[in-house]
Amino acid sequence: MSERLLRLVCTAAIAAGTVLAPLPATAAPEPGEPGHRSLSDLLTDLQRLYREAERATETYNATEEKLRKQRAQTGRLESELARARLALHDSRGAAGRLARQQYQSTTDISPYVRLLLARDPQRALDQGHVIGQLARERAETVGRLAGTEKKAAALARRARTSLDTQLTLAARQKKTRDEVQRRLRDVQELLASLTPEQLTALAEFEKDGVAKAQRKLVTSGALNDDDKPSGQGEKAVRYAVRQIGKPYQWGAEGPRSYDCSGLTSEAWRKAGAPIPRTSQEQWAKLPKIPLRRLRPGDLVIYFPEATHVAMYVGKGRVVQAPRPGEKIKLSPIASHPILGAVRPDVRPEGARG
Repeated sequence: MSERLLRLVCTAAIAAGTVLAPLPATAAPEPGEPGHRSLSDLLTDLQRLYREAERATETYNATEEKLRKQRAQTGRLESELARARLALHDSRGAAGRLARQQYQSTTDISPYVRLLLARDPQRALDQGHVIGQLARERAETVGRLAGTEKKAAALARRARTSLDTQLTLAARQKKTRDEVQRRLRDVQELLASLTPEQLTALAEFEKDGVAKAQRKLVTSGALNDDDKPSGQGEKAVRYAVRQIGKPYQWGAEGPRSYDCSGLTSEAWRKAGAPIPRTSQEQWAKLPKIPLRRLRPGDLVIYFPEATHVAMYVGKGRVVQAPRPGEKIKLSPIASHPILGAVRPDVRPEGARG
């Protein structure tokens, strides 16, 4: 990491404070008092609820992204269908005009007899040429009309299918939104059931667990001594660090609030390298790297289901939008169980993004 970037990260950390994020049961359980649940059990339940809420949030984000693309596709198809219908109207009008012209220019007498009876044979020949030209134009126009009708019908079917898909996605979005809200209510109810003393003890217990996990990771040698960021990586880190102190909000992509993948995807978009919106897609589609090769700007993915993501900033720390009720902050990289890491500014052969 450059010295200037490191100063920026440290300054932001001091300004925002470093409230630590949840850690699944890595610390030793603490026996509870008679009639009371242990801190370990409370922390396990709380983290489970947060994790369920975050999983539902990422499902919502994925559906929202699909719905956004589907709405755009439906809009394009409807515009194309409107143009096709206008062309169809024009083609029908042209076919009608040519049909009337041909009808008005013909009689029941054969062209051979008209030529024999004509006072001006040359004029009759010219008239016959015009009639033939009208017939050819009419045939061509009718052919175009048939093609336009076929295209309009196909577009109408595609537009109806696209709209049906959009409505299905909208219903799914509502269902996942309700699921997120239900999970968040569960979290709030558990927190509301705790006394101030329990909340304080729980925070300390959690903090100790994170510190132990961080020491274990660092002393294992799994982390390297920080490679320098790429140009885009440094831009992404700068953007993410500037968001420190802003609130977490599920489904948010800025600029006033973010969820975990909303922060990372927006930071890399601002750096000029758009990446997938959700943590699961970021894990599935971006090139994976070992932790020993981490450099600032890389993304650290957490939990077996890849339901949380943070951005590495160097020196064993990440910037993250942690969970509801908290603000974007710097945290130890071991704040959650690590699934792996990905590098947004490296694309495998043929990859898009």
